Amino acid sequence: MIEHTKNSPLYIVLISIHGLIRGHDLELGRDADTGGQTKYVVELAKALAQQPNVERVDLVTRRIIDSEVSPDYAEPIELLAKNLQIIRIEAGPEAYICKEELWDHLDSFADNLLSWLHRQPRLPDILHSHYADAGYVGVRLSHRTGLPLIHTGHSLGRDKCRQLLANGLSMEDIEQRYHLSRRIDAEEDTLTNADMVITSTRNEIEEQYELYDCYMPEKMAIIPPGTDLDMFHPPTCPGKDIGFATTLEMSLHKPDKPMILALSRPDERKNIIGLLEAYGESPRLQQLANLVIVAGNREDIREMSDGPQGVLTELLLVTDYYDLYGRVALPKHHSSDEVADIYRLAAATGGIFINPALTEPFGLTLLEAAASGLPLVATENGGPVDIIGNCHNGLLVDPLDKPAIAKALLTILENPKIWQKFSENGLKNVAKLYSWETHAQAYLQKIQTFSQYRENLPKMPPVTKTVRYPARAIFTSIDHTLLGDPQGLEQFVQFIRENRKKFLFGIATGRRMDSALAVLKKHHIPMPDILISSLGTEIYYAPQLIADITWAHHIDHLWTPKVLQRIVSGLPGLTPQVKSEQSRFKLSYHYDSNMAPSMEEILTLLRQHELPANPTLSFGQFFDIIPARASKGLALRYIARQWNIPLERILVTGGSGADEDMLRGNTLGVVVANRHREELSLLGETEHIYFAEGPHAWGILEAIKHYDFLNL
Repeated sequence: MIEHTKNSPLYIVLISIHGLIRGHDLELGRDADTGGQTKYVVELAKALAQQPNVERVDLVTRRIIDSEVSPDYAEPIELLAKNLQIIRIEAGPEAYICKEELWDHLDSFADNLLSWLHRQPRLPDILHSHYADAGYVGVRLSHRTGLPLIHTGHSLGRDKCRQLLANGLSMEDIEQRYHLSRRIDAEEDTLTNADMVITSTRNEIEEQYELYDCYMPEKMAIIPPGTDLDMFHPPTCPGKDIGFATTLEMSLHKPDKPMILALSRPDERKNIIGLLEAYGESPRLQQLANLVIVAGNREDIREMSDGPQGVLTELLLVTDYYDLYGRVALPKHHSSDEVADIYRLAAATGGIFINPALTEPFGLTLLEAAASGLPLVATENGGPVDIIGNCHNGLLVDPLDKPAIAKALLTILENPKIWQKFSENGLKNVAKLYSWETHAQAYLQKIQTFSQYRENLPKMPPVTKTVRYPARAIFTSIDHTLLGDPQGLEQFVQFIRENRKKFLFGIATGRRMDSALAVLKKHHIPMPDILISSLGTEIYYAPQLIADITWAHHIDHLWTPKVLQRIVSGLPGLTPQVKSEQSRFKLSYHYDSNMAPSMEEILTLLRQHELPANPTLSFGQFFDIIPARASKGLALRYIARQWNIPLERILVTGGSGADEDMLRGNTLGVVVANRHREELSLLGETEHIYFAEGPHAWGILEAIKHYDFLNL
């Protein structure tokens, strides 16, 4: 069902999962996860909510209940305005964890968020994901609802990998520390399936997104972030005292000298150590100006995590090596409310703002500094190229060239006319090009096409739901899961017959419907209430085996089987299966692992051809391609929604890679013991997944006892 919404005010959901997000006193720089992105999404939400054609904005993040952080992050709902709120969704442990540890909990986040959305008066018009983890969730929500997905990457895994390799880390170290393979895979999937990708600069498109298999510049929109011009402005009374000056006086011998200001979190990629070394190697720079590095907040460096601890320790060692005491300040504390005053203090001294990062996706601090009247020196890698190019208010430098950094700073400090020109250009052009009002209007204009239609799946199945089923279900695959041990199967069938009125019984298989029914009949397995066949592309309801045509219409979105056939047919090691195994929404091949490309290579090929699809390898020998919106897991969740069965009360059993997304998330997952269970080994650390010791049907019975299923 398509609902026309062209003239309706918009309901927008922004998804930003990691870090610490609240509507006030943002803890910017606390750690690597609480930086510019958190500020961006909060400011974006506020700006959109103020637009006349926006009905409602929800900023969705993860709920955190942890004595180590503020209780603000445990509040399920934080109201920011009449039509604006922060929604916190539970996923994984209650504690605050870094983004690299979130991956195994994102399916649960998606399940919980969709459940929350369905409790609202209506579904949103737009989903907008921020960063790779939210992109992973957004793709799944978009597939399940048909809602358009907008994505903003903020920073990208392939670019980060390139930078880390350049810094001397090995791929093994990078993977262990950052889990970049999962992040990059999520980014590739998001870029393939998103309706539009919002970037901040053209450089971001050409230098970073170009690294991805699914590189589609035509669906990327450049909308630079804004800055709050009411908060960030030049010092109105240059002689007026600014409170933060007292903090600096404790570290600086001559605090009235021009200030070279750097403001970032203590992260290696921000290159503030390189900046300090450049300052330490330039006596002229030390003579003309002080260096102030505001690198987050700290109590005891010894108790910080390895990354920030290493950066801050090195800053102290470099300060000592060059004997920079009295000329360098590394303040321990600052509040978010003081940031604007810090910029104004630097401007009042005739100072400069510098961003020496190895690469900078955009650079919100550059806009804030420019709006405060500061000239800029910034890295030539990333967003600053566009900002300084548009505003004509500073100089770009190679962040690895320390003499070049010092020369750029001296060029501005030693030439008052240049300083004045850069300051005035920044003030004028930031107000013209980078206000949040400008950003919000450009944003709404870009998404207009996608927000005109909203696709809603009906809330009830196409057959009458009988009243004899409680809200509980068992779904199992067939081959190498239900089948494989005759005695175990006999016991399972007996369990089904004895308890048939206590739950809904479903089959989810890669087989076609006719093939599945033949197997069930051969092994005397009771007819399921619901049959998911052909890897989730078909759904049938007993007893008449009525096909769900709504599901077929939903998954037909962007499905191009002839194009896919043409691309795959030329690959070695792939031969079409017999016609009886093919279907309208499933292309099936035999896979010879000795000759065929790897799954990663096949995925790359499909993405390079800009083809959203869901390729699956099962039992190491069966390769299938189905629509992007189809899978066993997506079909199962569609049924759960239609029949109003909580996922937490659905026991799902599988034994191969084709079952993975059915097992992830909030279902009660069961991996039975068989020779193909290694395809699901990555699920070992995931919540709600039980690895049974018993093989095949015995493993299902074992899991029923493990979960105490009948008493849920």
